[in-house]
Amino acid sequence: MKLRRRNFFSRTGQALAVALVLAASILGVPGTAVADPVYGTQSISYSGVSNPPTSDKPQSKLWWNDGSWWADMWKSGTGWSIYRLDRTSNSWVDTGVVNDTRGSTLADTMWDGSHLYIASHVVTITGDGTPKPSLSNSPAKLYRYSYANGKYTLDAGFPTTITNNSSESMTIDIDTTGRVWATWTQVAGNSTSGYTNAVYVNAATNSGASWGTPFVLPVSNPNPAPDDISAVVAFGKGQVGVMWSDHKANTVWWATHKDSDAANASWKLQPALRGNGQSDDHLNLKTLQADTSGRVFAAVKTSLNDISSDKTLPQLILLVFKPGTGAFTQSTIAKTGDCVSRPQIILDTQNNLVRAFHTAPPTSTSGCAYSGVAGSIYEKTASMDNPVFGSGRGTPIMQAASSSNINDVTTSKQSVNNTTGLVVMASDNVAKRYWFSDRSLGGTPPPAGQAPVASFTANPTSGAAPLNVTFTDTSTNTPTSWAWTFGDGGTSTAQNPSHSYTAAGTYTAKLTATNATGSSSATATITVGSAPPPATGGITVVNSSTANSGTAVTTASLPAPAGTAAGDVLVASITTDLNPNLTAPAGWTAMVNAKSINSTSTSGARAFAYYKVVGASDPATYSWALSSAAKWGGGITAYRGVNTTTPLDSPVVTAADTSYSATSITVGSITTATNGAMLIGGVACDCSAPVVTAPSGWTERWEAAAGQIAEQADKPQATAGASGTATWTLSAARAVAAWRAALKPAA
Repeated sequence: MKLRRRNFFSRTGQALAVALVLAASILGVPGTAVADPVYGTQSISYSGVSNPPTSDKPQSKLWWNDGSWWADMWKSGTGWSIYRLDRTSNSWVDTGVVNDTRGSTLADTMWDGSHLYIASHVVTITGDGTPKPSLSNSPAKLYRYSYANGKYTLDAGFPTTITNNSSESMTIDIDTTGRVWATWTQVAGNSTSGYTNAVYVNAATNSGASWGTPFVLPVSNPNPAPDDISAVVAFGKGQVGVMWSDHKANTVWWATHKDSDAANASWKLQPALRGNGQSDDHLNLKTLQADTSGRVFAAVKTSLNDISSDKTLPQLILLVFKPGTGAFTQSTIAKTGDCVSRPQIILDTQNNLVRAFHTAPPTSTSGCAYSGVAGSIYEKTASMDNPVFGSGRGTPIMQAASSSNINDVTTSKQSVNNTTGLVVMASDNVAKRYWFSDRSLGGTPPPAGQAPVASFTANPTSGAAPLNVTFTDTSTNTPTSWAWTFGDGGTSTAQNPSHSYTAAGTYTAKLTATNATGSSSATATITVGSAPPPATGGITVVNSSTANSGTAVTTASLPAPAGTAAGDVLVASITTDLNPNLTAPAGWTAMVNAKSINSTSTSGARAFAYYKVVGASDPATYSWALSSAAKWGGGITAYRGVNTTTPLDSPVVTAADTSYSATSITVGSITTATNGAMLIGGVACDCSAPVVTAPSGWTERWEAAAGQIAEQADKPQATAGASGTATWTLSAARAVAAWRAALKPAA
């Protein structure tokens, strides 16, 4: 079992953190400069708690109610207490309401509009290399509070007991029937017999008053590695979902359940993200209950930094689940070279933004000792409808040279808007101090007679085309409207927009901020260079999407990857069960058409692959018609910088092994005709479970399963000529087919 690198500052303690800082100083490793600007506000100190008080990754410690922000915070010498943010004094005020006095616990909080729920669990931190079993007689408790006249009062009969075992993490949510759900992972065993980890769930009727018996999630693969964790979310006006990381299977799993069904029955399982290095024990879920489509947003961390030195691979990924299609799309929040970790997200309905927060070294620090080194908290934003994030770490929101180990950001399950503003919290577990950031989203009336003073930040301000830039409004005196011009003809009225510059040039971005009193403007210069040449041939990856159906259907629908634009080239792969033919949507060209994998009328599968040049008005979803109902899995990767007249730079080569004993498959060499081509290829398997590993040196872009395995990967080839063979491997023996070709770079 591979040992994953933990976040040392959160798990190993103050002594190791100080040792690392001293070692960096002695060895000359770049460190935090005294000149680092201060962002955010330092808050109360703490002592006597076993873990950083703002951890863990899926949990929320804040909520909005009755015109104020509230938090579950550790009060030294007392215990976990409810605090209120006094925005006038910019400080957290103890309300005197204490819930759990155990210093060995952490909690997840939820305000549902009428009650406050706090799920407090005893923490056992485990690792893949040194597993620690969950402790018995260590109850996780649910506290439920009523609220009136500015005060929280514990309801009669509470706290109730969720489970009697400790866990690394625990989250809660409430469904449309008033049933409270909790999920956690529970490690059992010993060094002699071995260790197992299982995803547990429990549900309580009557708004948390009556818990059932905890049960292992009734799906086919509920046993991840010892270090993996789970999270629960209610969504879509009638469903709950449980997501968990599974480092053993290189998968992030997603199981859904209808509110009308019995708690321990009728769970539907599918992979949310799959592929070598795609899973780590960092995830955070949010949803908009007001969203009629029921979308679920998830921030997850990959382990790609542990298996590759390529600094351009995704480190943090945003997954978006759409119940209408049953499919996930994915986009990169940050790359392995950004040295980020521990993502949290919040949904901003005021500006239609996903706001992503994470830990990274301070702004003045170069290099990367390891992924997630504590230091500062950064924010990045993207449109909820087209979540394309700018490059880099983002904008710092909590940072100070005097407190150089800020980490473990947390916020609310609720969405934010112009009424609530935005509050996020973190902690420095070396200095033992809380930190927070509080800012307006445009809802507070401006001071009488004062027009806004416009200002904003742009990140990044230079780079090669296409350059995705995130603009963050920092205007004072509370503007109520924003008018942006980006210098290339693009405009926006969002408070914090993102914009993609597609051509080289120097542009002046301008913000005009307005309120009832007046307006003012500010500008910034954005320098866009030409796309880098030959190493990648100018071909870059935009994003990917996946979907599948575990039941037989006659339509295979794949969502367009986020951020695609006219002129991009899409490469799609679909694996069907049995032997249907596919009819492609308009504009798609077949590369692999019904490649059989021992296909008969009662067994086998078929592989399909296609490409398409994106037009000016492409749909959000592409649908293939199946000639007969079948299960399927598939996905799309979008490439930019491809020759749109002749997208393929080589013939397509295929291979198949129908023996059902193959644990690998090798596809013959192809010969590229143009410098800077992009090798592309994929695998189709008559199966729904084994994990596919791409050939050495290739980057796996996605892997869809549940219906049937389909996988896709790529590799740049700088110089034209023979590529050599490529071998994909499987984690179990199956019948399998594979294909490969090359994309031709634009002239």
